[in-house]
Amino acid sequence: MSDLLNDHEAATKAVVDFLTKKSKTKTKFYFKDFYKIFPDDKPRMIKKVINKMVIDEVLEYWSSGSTTMYGLVGLGIQHESEGEE
Repeated sequence: MSDLLNDHEAATKAVVDFLTKKSKTKTKFYFKDFYKIFPDDKPRMIKKVINKMVIDEVLEYWSSGSTTMYGLVGLGIQHESEGEE
């Protein structure tokens, strides 16, 4: 496991920075997109970090019914179109 995943605060910062940088063109991300942030880590370890960020309300799940994606809480078109706050 990389040092980044061992340090939850650093991992959270890396994810938020990545998503913020991409947020001008994209607000929802597939799980596999997080592999770019943690290229040396196994999916199971990455999933633990991402799930913890959902629990901490940094990230949120978004589902189309067939696909689950992740995004920063409060960002995205669905918040405007679905009346979410």
